[in-house]
Formats: sequence, C-alpha cells, structure tokens
Amino acid sequence: MAEPKKTAKKTTKKAVKNTEKKAVKKTVKKAVKKAVKKTTKTAAKIDPLQEDRAFAIEAAKIARDRHCRDVVVLDLSTISPATYFYVIATGTSDRQSRTVADEISKMARQRGHQRFGMAGYEYGHWILLDFVTVVVHIFDAEHRDYYSLEMLWGDGKKLEIDA
Repeated sequence: MAEPKKTAKKTTKKAVKNTEKKAVKKTVKKAVKKAVKKTTKTAAKIDPLQEDRAFAIEAAKIARDRHCRDVVVLDLSTISPATYFYVIATGTSDRQSRTVADEISKMARQRGHQRFGMAGYEYGHWILLDFVTVVVHIFDAEHRDYYSLEMLWGDGKKLEIDA
C-alpha cells in the first residue's frame, strides 16, 4: 500500500509543477508580447530623417557655441542623392576648427553615429566630417568664400538652429 501513496504524491507534485510552469510560460509570453509591441511602436515613431536633422542641428549648435561664425544647416534631402544635411561653419583659427571637429565627432559617437571619413584636419583650412547622411564643413574665412557651398547648394532649405 505504500507504493500507491508515493505514486499519488509524485503525480500530484508533477501536476503542480506543470501547472506552475504553464503559468510562468503564459506570464512570460504576455510580457514578451507587450515589450515587442511597445518597442515596435517606439521604433515606428523614430523617423531616420528627423534623427539626422536633430543630429545636424546639434552639430551646428556645437559650432555656434564654440564661437564659429556664420553657422548654417542646409536640408538637401530633396535635392541630393548623396547626403541629407550640410552643416557649414567658419572657424576663427585652425585650432578652434579642430576643437569643434573633435567635439562634433564626440557627440556623434555618443548618439550612435559613425563617422565614415574626415579630411583637412591637419591644416584646419577646411575640415570635412562625413557621417554619410550629415556632412559637416568647418572652413576658415578664405576657403569658405572661395568654395561658397551655400551658393552651390542654393536650392537647399536653410534650417533654423534654435528651432
């Protein structure tokens, strides 16, 4: 008679464990579905073009706050197949231009933007930071006048930096 009682206890324990496992699985499934739904909604709300616009404006603010002159953000998204935004600024010295380039690169890393190229850093006359969808140009006054990117890309819309 001892055998049937042990078997009944084991069966009862197994049934309880199975019920608990099912309840846990159900709860986990609900939590995962809820998290996926929430993440999907959040991801849908983030527009890559808006993120690039915010990044370009933030880069312009850094240039402005570091005393660059004539800071401009051009929206080229409707006219350029190569990039969406140009940030153009005039540095007052090669040292200042390099500092601004370093700070923009640092901010980009913090925001998850990868810099794909940099040119002119050694001389500081025209520093170009290429983030693909946003390209930052930091000129000295002479080179900015000579290349006149605002005139070249005159069809681009100028964005407000403080908007």
